[in-house]
Amino acid sequence: MYPPKLNNIIELFETLPEVERRETLVNYAESAPRQEPRPNEKFDLEDVRKDEECADKVGVYLQVDKEGRAHLRMSLGPEVQTLTRAMTSILCKGLDGATPQEILDLPSDFVTRIVGAELVRVRSQTTYYVLTRIKGICKVYLDRQRAAAAA
Repeated sequence: MYPPKLNNIIELFETLPEVERRETLVNYAESAPRQEPRPNEKFDLEDVRKDEECADKVGVYLQVDKEGRAHLRMSLGPEVQTLTRAMTSILCKGLDGATPQEILDLPSDFVTRIVGAELVRVRSQTTYYVLTRIKGICKVYLDRQRAAAAA
């Protein structure tokens, strides 16, 4: 149901007591800079913007390899919240190697399993924002692929 790497992250979070869950989220947030684009990387699509529901600019970068597997990078402005930073790391790592269609079809129910019901309730927009942006770039990619195939 979930890509294997994401499933492993979900299972890890489900075993953690609440205090450790939050500490682990902070650790993921601190590793967010490792998900930024590297010099000379080439992407099939780039979507960099500041949305109303986010505190700063967020960039989503999609590269699809020859096997059709997605690789994501994200850049975050300095005002982006800790939970958004954590979800960035989690999703970039957890979705690496999935196809754009698998990402697009991914149900969002796993977010609560990672973040916990309390944080989802308090910060609902933040917890789903990164997933929504990643799904959006995958949809654009797939739409362009279909249009190119039809031409």
